[in-house]
Amino acid sequence: MINLSRIDLNLLVVLETILAEGGVGRAAAKLNLTQPTISHALARLRDVFGDPLFVRRGRTLVPTPLTRSLADPLRSALNAMSSVVASGGRFDPREMPVHFTLAMREPMEQVVLPALARRLATSAPQVELRSTQVRRRTLEAALADGTIDAAIDVPLPLSDRVRRQNVGGGGFVVVVRRGHPGLPGRLTLASYLGLQHVMVTSRRQGPAPEDLTLGQLGKHRRVRLRCRSYAAAFRIVEQTDFVLTMPRRYVALLSTGRSVHVFGMPVDVPPLDVCLYWHEAMDADPGNRWLRAELIQVIGKKPPHAARRSR
Repeated sequence: MINLSRIDLNLLVVLETILAEGGVGRAAAKLNLTQPTISHALARLRDVFGDPLFVRRGRTLVPTPLTRSLADPLRSALNAMSSVVASGGRFDPREMPVHFTLAMREPMEQVVLPALARRLATSAPQVELRSTQVRRRTLEAALADGTIDAAIDVPLPLSDRVRRQNVGGGGFVVVVRRGHPGLPGRLTLASYLGLQHVMVTSRRQGPAPEDLTLGQLGKHRRVRLRCRSYAAAFRIVEQTDFVLTMPRRYVALLSTGRSVHVFGMPVDVPPLDVCLYWHEAMDADPGNRWLRAELIQVIGKKPPHAARRSR
């Protein structure tokens, strides 16, 4: 067993940074150290673990099986130590260099990141943010081991160890191009069902929330195209007679002018709730609490785009 008292814990920071950045040069830049210093630290780590830790393949440093097995527990341990240190004082984003990793899907990224970036630019010059996407079935594990600091997603069946806060919902609207021949002035349920629809989903098959509501009424719409991006679907609607049902909050982000009409839904579809997730281990962490407060401020703002109500 390795005696921790004989290890400079800064070496573990170096190891985690090389893993995260993918190379000695980038790790040196990240830690504001010289490359020889990082290389020397890596040599000491190899002596500690009795393993090469990384092998070079061409211009790439590839972690050994031992290093890969260390990645998650090392990240978790360093996050825990950071939490212990931070809990002894307050978190000041203007002075403390720190990076956060936030998991969210592409549509929410378009809503959150521009507003959050504006806030970080003025009030948190030392904070770095990474946005990523995590599979929902691995979300709890990623929060637990510190791979991500927080997540924004729809309500998910996670354990009580994952804390959550509902940060608002949003109704649905229907977007059609101006001059659509099937909509002379208003959108009724009958006209909605008679249109050809684009559905945005990450799944190959299955219904959307609006389809579940229609099914309860014994109704069915015709979906001609399924795609993964609201941005792509919106451009399709601008150029064709297809129509798109989408969360109201995304419309203002995608509209480039007066190319579309926005109608209220002709049926009452339950709003799409959005939740902020974090692990219980980070509940009292000052930095994580600050991040959550910033996200709540950003997500809680009402979208500026209003839809024309249908009858």
